[in-house]
Amino acid sequence: MKPESNRAVRVLRVVEEAEGVSTLYFRDPLCREAQPGQFIMVWVPGLEEVPMSLSTIDDESSITVKAVGPTSRALTSMRGGEPIGLRGPFGRGFTIRGERPLLVAGGIGVAPLKPLLERMLSRGLKPTMILGARTRDRLIFLRRFRELLGDRLHIATDDGSLGYRGLASKYAENLLEEHNFDIIYACGPEGMMAAVYRAAERFGLPIQVSLERYMKCAVGLCGSCAIGPYRVCRDGPVFDGNMLRRVLDEFGHRRLDPSGRPIPLENG
Repeated sequence: MKPESNRAVRVLRVVEEAEGVSTLYFRDPLCREAQPGQFIMVWVPGLEEVPMSLSTIDDESSITVKAVGPTSRALTSMRGGEPIGLRGPFGRGFTIRGERPLLVAGGIGVAPLKPLLERMLSRGLKPTMILGARTRDRLIFLRRFRELLGDRLHIATDDGSLGYRGLASKYAENLLEEHNFDIIYACGPEGMMAAVYRAAERFGLPIQVSLERYMKCAVGLCGSCAIGPYRVCRDGPVFDGNMLRRVLDEFGHRRLDPSGRPIPLENG
């Protein structure tokens, strides 16, 4: 079976992670072989196909979905036993490098970083993570990360309801001042990732971030996910520092809407 093939799988179970955020577990042989950071296209009958990062890569794979549009709302309301359609996995995932990685996750952006973290731990690395959200009740996978990381997990909430009060990107700058990391991985609101990128540049560290764009074809043909000379679905979604330097006029500032018109990014 090829990744671009449409296929249906049964949802095994649905776990509510936070208000409006759920993880759907399923079995699929191609997803089981995916790389952390790759994505799949997911659909339900009668609704638009949407890209979703894999949040678990194992015999049971998963996607973690925030209810923001018709398809994502339908997915978060599903129950075990119901079918979903998918294609993929697609794109370029994360490359594990270095020995002292720092992972910075904001909101639903934690999804692709979870399997990356688990892969790092399986290789004997000791990553540090900043898990950020607006409030403590919006922190996703908090219990799982506490079990995996112990005191190498740092929490940042915008309102200070748990951990550091402020943005995860600002907390990352503080940790970079205090610790000797050798690479940064980030995913979350693009404004946050842009700030983490600037910090990586200031400290002379390599960085990889996972970008999100509107996608249709997922194979680099339609151009709906273009950023500079790149197609996020094909050349990304993971971008390294060298790639980001070529798109600084767009990264953190604007994206294309479904009609192809540039619009400002919403970074909340």
